[in-house]
Amino acid sequence: MSLDPAFPAADARALVRVALDEDLGPSHLDVTTLATIPPEQTRTAEVVARAPGVLAGVAVIAEVLHQVADLVGCAAPHVEVLLTDGTAVIRGDVVARVSGPVRAILIGERTMLNVLCRLSGVATHTRRWADQLQGTGAMVLDTRKTTPGMRHLEKYAVRAGGGTNKRMGLYDCAMIKDNHKLAAGSLRAAYESVRRTFPDVDIQVEVTTVAEGLEAYAAGARFIMCDNMSPGLLADTVTALRAMGDPVEIEATGGLTLATAAEYARTGVDYLSVGGLTHSSPILDLALDLVD
Repeated sequence: MSLDPAFPAADARALVRVALDEDLGPSHLDVTTLATIPPEQTRTAEVVARAPGVLAGVAVIAEVLHQVADLVGCAAPHVEVLLTDGTAVIRGDVVARVSGPVRAILIGERTMLNVLCRLSGVATHTRRWADQLQGTGAMVLDTRKTTPGMRHLEKYAVRAGGGTNKRMGLYDCAMIKDNHKLAAGSLRAAYESVRRTFPDVDIQVEVTTVAEGLEAYAAGARFIMCDNMSPGLLADTVTALRAMGDPVEIEATGGLTLATAAEYARTGVDYLSVGGLTHSSPILDLALDLVD
């Protein structure tokens, strides 16, 4: 299905099924299309960019149309992909061309565009951050602030836009935050409990001061997230941690904007994590037009 082997095809398949059930109801009906379009009518349509941006999720076009064809009992439209994920587009660019039963094309139009526009919006937003960080040595990371049911797809879109995925969930990396420290009794107690219980899992510790960063290092942490620090405080923390000897991965988070991204990157951090990549990206405006 996908032009990119990293595309989460199973997640797309499941999401499309839920979206079509939601749109077509329990009897799988599009009352307008079924009443106005004869089953034998075939046409060609194009998926067209209405605004500049970066594509992600092009494989969803075929997934939607194949599922629609199964639901309404017609042949699946043929999909010709012209522009692949990660491609920068401008207004008027044709992303894909689909040919086949008009019923299937029109029934699937909104579901296909909802997913494709959403993922391309995430990729577009991420590309802006990646461009701001170019040449600094820092990378932009996503977070767990994703749309429920779309995490793997949205994180794929981040990659398509030039960003980097952080942890996928609560299971693949421990992140010790203030509430964990309070509940465990101390930063060190929390760190040692995680290391003892899950010895093979990476551990990140959130800190807000230089002293807390050094405390995390002393406890054994080598992946440290600096939360809501000013550029000056962040630079001091980076300097102190780099002087300790062992390599340390350092991430900045909280209150970051595109306007300040380069300034924060110049402090020497490895990463800037931005929840807004997935929770606040506007869609990329794409449309489907019948052309013959």
